[in-house]
Amino acid sequence: MKEKKIKIMILPIICMSLLISIDQLTKFIIKSKFELYESREVIKNTFAITYIRNKGAAWGVMQGQRLFFLILTSIILIGSFYILFNIISNHKYIMLTITLTILNAGAIGNMIDRAKYGYVVDFLDFKLIDFPIFNVADIYVTCSMIVLFILLIFVYKDEDLEKIIGKKHKDTENIEDNDR
Repeated sequence: MKEKKIKIMILPIICMSLLISIDQLTKFIIKSKFELYESREVIKNTFAITYIRNKGAAWGVMQGQRLFFLILTSIILIGSFYILFNIISNHKYIMLTITLTILNAGAIGNMIDRAKYGYVVDFLDFKLIDFPIFNVADIYVTCSMIVLFILLIFVYKDEDLEKIIGKKHKDTENIEDNDR
């Protein structure tokens, strides 16, 4: 059974790798083509590419807490991969599998920056709404967290959550105990 799950995990890992590559490629282009704080308007008064270095989390909160973010991201990734391994062979959880795959790609993309540079490369600058500057990995994380919230609130039930985190349902445990 574990061998089958490992084989099935190959597709999410390939997808994560592709998404991480896209994120890292965009950041590489920005770092190589832009000076720090350089901004180039793409859509007048609406959207620009602006290269900044974010040493914190979203919106620049908790500046300079690199080690904390690396540890926290590692813990989240371990938990996420554990859940992925538990649900990967169950088609009922395909949306959750996709969501966690995208979430992991975003977390790893920003983690690479923090480990490599000590900061995250941000460059997408929506001036129209005065939104904080962000990057492709941030899009992955934000969108997947919204979908994850929706899935956990509206789609999956308590029994599903127990299966997702690897706990057996009490009725299942009783049946297994009786079978012994």
